[in-house]
Parts: sequence; structure tokens; C-alpha cells
Amino acid sequence: MAATATDEQTATVRVDSWIWAVRLTKTRSQAATACRAGHVRVNGDRVKPAQPVKPGDEVRIFHAGRERIVEVRRLLAKRVGAPVAAEAYTDRTPPPPPREHTALAAVRDRGAGRPTKRERRELDQLRGARRP
Repeated sequence: MAATATDEQTATVRVDSWIWAVRLTKTRSQAATACRAGHVRVNGDRVKPAQPVKPGDEVRIFHAGRERIVEVRRLLAKRVGAPVAAEAYTDRTPPPPPREHTALAAVRDRGAGRPTKRERRELDQLRGARRP
């Protein structure tokens, strides 16, 4: 049986399944965990793993230390190859900031031990953190 155009427009897929199918996460359980933790938003709203998505929805996922913003173009319920998966969404993620604008991490010599109270205060001041 062939699906009609109206069936394709009204069809939906679970958000955790779609995120896994288009390879934004490695496993479906990672996608479901991200949903439960509040790291996935569909059209600006936090969603549960069973939330349906449809073409045209904006999906934001914070995973692996960065936020991805994608628009659903095609629905996929099963995992497919990378070229096909890339066609299922439009990536609207802004480019990462240049390396010179990222904060530098404090590096201590190996074996130097814990920082002293004075060094901790200097590090906090450098980072812009305020202590009570």
C-alpha cells in the first residue's frame, strides 16, 4: 500500500527515536536520557522521550558539551546511513566561537599538589567568580 501525501503530513515519530535515527546521539537510550534530563526541546518546550515530532519542528539538543539546533525535514523511525540521515534535517547550529574567545583552563604542573587558598582566590578572580 502506498502512503498518500496527507498520511505523510500527519505522520509523527517519537523524538528520542528520531534523534537516534538521524545520528545526533549514538544510542536511543542516550537520546531518551537527554529528554528526561531536560536537554531536548521541541519548538522551545522541554519534551519527554515519547513526544512526537513532525516535519517543520525545531529540535534543540544539548549533548556532548554543545547545543545542536536542527529543523526536522523528514521523519525517520529506524537508523539509516549517515548520508540519508543528513538529508532528514537542516542544521541551524551556530558555528562554535573562535578558540581565542574561549576561556583558558588553569593548568598546574604535575605533582604540584592542591592550590593554596591564595592561589584559589587568584583563580576565582581570574575566572570572574564571586565568593560569598
